[in-house]
Amino acid sequence: MLHERDPELAVITTALRDARAGRPSLVLVTGPLGIGRSALLQGLPAHVADEGARVLRANAAPMEQDFGFGVVRQLLDSLLAGAPRELCERWTHESAGFARMTALADEAGPGPEGPAAAHEQPALGGLRSLLEDVCADGPLLILVDDLQWVDTPSLRCLAYLVKRLRGLPAVLVCALRDGEPRGRHPLVGEIADAATHRLPLGPLSAAATAETIRDHLGEPGHEDFVRACHDACAGNPLALTSVLQDLAAAGHRPTADRAEAARSARPADLRERLARCVRLQPPAVRDLAAALAVLGDHGDPALAARLAGLDPIGSGAALRALGELGLVADRLPEDRTAGPRPRFAHPAVRDAVHASMTVTERERLHDRAAELLYRTGHSDEQVAAQLMAGVTSRHPWSVGVLRAAADTALRRGAPEAAIRCLRRALLDGSLAGEARARLLIDLAAAERGLDPAACERHISQAIPLLPTAGQRAAAALRLSPAVLDSTSHSAVDLLRQAAAELGPPDALEGAAREVALRLEARLRQCGVADPAELASAVERLHAMGEEPPTATAAERELAAVLLNAAVLSCRLPAADVTGLARRILEREPVASARVYSALPLTTVALVAADSVDAIGSWLSVEQRLGGRDATVADAFGHLEQAMVLMGRGRPAPAHAHAERALRLADAHWRELGVASTIALVFTALEMGDPARSVRILEGASRRRSSCLALTVGLQFLGAAVDAQQGRWAAAVETLMAGGRRLEAAGWRNPVLFPWRPRAAGLHHRLGDLRSALALAEEERLRAEAWGVPVAVGRALRLHGTLVEGEAGEALLREAVGVLRGSANELELARALLTLGRRLQGGAEADGLLREAAALATACEAPWLAERARRGGGGAARPKDTLTRTERRVVALAGRGLTNTEIAGELGVTSRAIEKHLTNSYRKLAVSGRRELIAALPRLQAVKGG
Repeated sequence: MLHERDPELAVITTALRDARAGRPSLVLVTGPLGIGRSALLQGLPAHVADEGARVLRANAAPMEQDFGFGVVRQLLDSLLAGAPRELCERWTHESAGFARMTALADEAGPGPEGPAAAHEQPALGGLRSLLEDVCADGPLLILVDDLQWVDTPSLRCLAYLVKRLRGLPAVLVCALRDGEPRGRHPLVGEIADAATHRLPLGPLSAAATAETIRDHLGEPGHEDFVRACHDACAGNPLALTSVLQDLAAAGHRPTADRAEAARSARPADLRERLARCVRLQPPAVRDLAAALAVLGDHGDPALAARLAGLDPIGSGAALRALGELGLVADRLPEDRTAGPRPRFAHPAVRDAVHASMTVTERERLHDRAAELLYRTGHSDEQVAAQLMAGVTSRHPWSVGVLRAAADTALRRGAPEAAIRCLRRALLDGSLAGEARARLLIDLAAAERGLDPAACERHISQAIPLLPTAGQRAAAALRLSPAVLDSTSHSAVDLLRQAAAELGPPDALEGAAREVALRLEARLRQCGVADPAELASAVERLHAMGEEPPTATAAERELAAVLLNAAVLSCRLPAADVTGLARRILEREPVASARVYSALPLTTVALVAADSVDAIGSWLSVEQRLGGRDATVADAFGHLEQAMVLMGRGRPAPAHAHAERALRLADAHWRELGVASTIALVFTALEMGDPARSVRILEGASRRRSSCLALTVGLQFLGAAVDAQQGRWAAAVETLMAGGRRLEAAGWRNPVLFPWRPRAAGLHHRLGDLRSALALAEEERLRAEAWGVPVAVGRALRLHGTLVEGEAGEALLREAVGVLRGSANELELARALLTLGRRLQGGAEADGLLREAAALATACEAPWLAERARRGGGGAARPKDTLTRTERRVVALAGRGLTNTEIAGELGVTSRAIEKHLTNSYRKLAVSGRRELIAALPRLQAVKGG
């Protein structure tokens, strides 16, 4: 596969034809490592087969340079295959002469002169005569690969031969690798200077890269994949074929999604080839390559030269040699005024350089690099990277640098890097007592989002090393806060022990009181799923008076936790909840460290109180200050935005924010993933997309959590999927089970957990109107007790849907009136739609349906907007929406037949009937058999028309 080598092949072919005419030539093929010199020589015999040339071939190797006349012997051995007896006898004679020359050269030692010279001329003359006899039947093509490694006696022979090619119908093709130190041998230079044609091979173009990909992987590559291969390998055939073989072995196809795999591939065989090349270089070249490998992208040439111990002249020569070898290329830095910086041509080169060093050499070089970067004022993270590459460090400043680097990594949203730095700092044996405890606490703070178990372990190790109760309590507060998730029993025990040792908050002052209040907040939040603890928290809130203190961060955190308990249990009027939540926000700085506290519960309280305007404006300012999507704070911001959007009745954008929160949580704080999944679940419930719901259920099954909100939310979502697939009995059973779990825990808020309306709708579909009305009445009582428009309006709409006649219409009108005062416009759109359809035509109904469609569109709820449009004057004709089978099923259902009876009538399964009925309900925008029967006259009228 000699792509883009046609010009070189043409030159050699022309040279063979000239040789036949008595014009011999020497062709020198040059280029860096892996550029394809050997491949060109290997492909030549097949390419020039029509020229009738006899081919002699020899491949030199670095380990065979001491084998005298090894290359010449390879060339002449090619003559034995099918050669006449006389020629073989002559070769035996010449071989004996070469053997004597080799022995004499070994006695003489290195150098161009010696006792061998007396025998050299006759032997070389005999070789020339032998080649003349070989050329009698046609031109001769002599191929010598890797000229730089040819043994010295063979070099003398080749140098003798190239000066005496005249009259010999032969072409000598030699391949010479650029940058090799032995390529500067005088005899190599003598041969190169005699070249008739010099063919420097260049890198492959993008088009040739694409052809090579197709050759190796059997199909054309996507342009992104081709670009990735071309950029990563810089057109080097060796690197490209190694990468493609590696990808093929792993079963990868040349598709766009595999572009990054191609870009980051580091084939083992390529690394070994490069490592052998590096080991053969002079010490200065190896040292500079090692320095560049250790410094990575942070080292400029001057810094690398200092690390390698080279002066400017020596480093310049070494850098040129690396460039000629094709191991290093220039890279322009971000600051273009600084000039180009060297970079390795492929990621495997750095691996190869590391492989060429011993463990001790790497350790020593990384330690020297750390000191050099530290002394020259480089960043803490750059110095820390060198320290972490070694096992130990005796520098007195190393721990301080590692802690500073960890702090920088945390600020830019890279907790994994911070954890690595701090764990490396712990290996310093000089730390003990309180100093070690402080380092353990810093490590725990970095780990609390990604590895809560490790965080807890390191806090428990640090606490005994701290001298005071206040310090031990402050350390316990570094445990990951349980805002919407559960806390491990061992972590709760640590918090309890710290709180007991510190004492009650009312008996403390200053910083100790702040710590005690925050400990109380954490412990009370840990008991949020216990009805007794929930009641105790509400009593504590009442005991604080009408205006609980919110002056300090600790007071606000405790108030947020107690307020959350009151919201879940509905034991505080919604107006009081709104007032206290607003006071907390007014005193809380924007972009504060709320992430690692219970303060985000304030958002939950305001959503439950149907009062999201304050938190919405507050969050918009916070998001403008952050908004990088790079830290755990950004994840919390998306999560809170999702909750606010849900409170406003915009589930689709809320779902998008929840997905971004989950993605960031998985990267920076996995415990936050539970809260993000809860948001995903409840937004999906509102959107009613079966495929989306199934994906969320499958993803959530991989998250182990005992969080009550998540467990029940997943039950509700599973019930929704069952209902969408026509399994109504199973759906209502699952919903009721989840609702009973919430009731047992004391969680009774009708806004946060509106499960009764869904259960009532399912009972109605199953024909159990009595159970549906009972649930609707319970929901109405709970909503009125809580007293917020969204809950009351939803309960009224539910009741009005179940009640026929004027009474039901009055309830629906009341629901619309109440919901006009709510922030949740989606609930208002639902009430308008239900009322408009109940009115069954007329100007008022059309107006209500148009308003419902407009609100649903504004809320990005196209499924509801479509139902509103179909329910009004622009509604689709039922015969256009139902299939023929669906119309038959609807007609039989209208006659009062059960699913089993309809299945028997049509000769299908009951499951198929459930599916047809579910599709019919959706298309006709009805909720069950009762509404379906009411819609039959309209359907029959259309059929009659």
